[in-house]
Amino acid sequence: MSHDIPLNWFLYFAAASFSIGLMGVLLRRNAVAVLMAIEIMLNAANINLVAFWRYGTPPQGEGPLTGVMVAIFVITIAAAEVAVGIGLILLCYRRWHAADVDRFDSMSG
Repeated sequence: MSHDIPLNWFLYFAAASFSIGLMGVLLRRNAVAVLMAIEIMLNAANINLVAFWRYGTPPQGEGPLTGVMVAIFVITIAAAEVAVGIGLILLCYRRWHAADVDRFDSMSG
């Protein structure tokens, strides 16, 4: 089976996306920006899952869409993570009037 785009291009793109997301998590102070960077990292993992599914040969006993099904599961979990994360950010913003992650280092007021 011939493919127009080589697998390593997808892997390079996913590695670059994951690196950008990691730098966003480590360098950003705004909690919403940190959540967005985590989403970029999860999307990089999804790119790898779908690329390896597309270019690989499925092992015996597994369905033909294993990589896609796992990617859909990751997207579902990411949506739940964003819903909980936004709820926590709103709660912290109401309490401390800031969305700065450095201010959320204590459980007390």
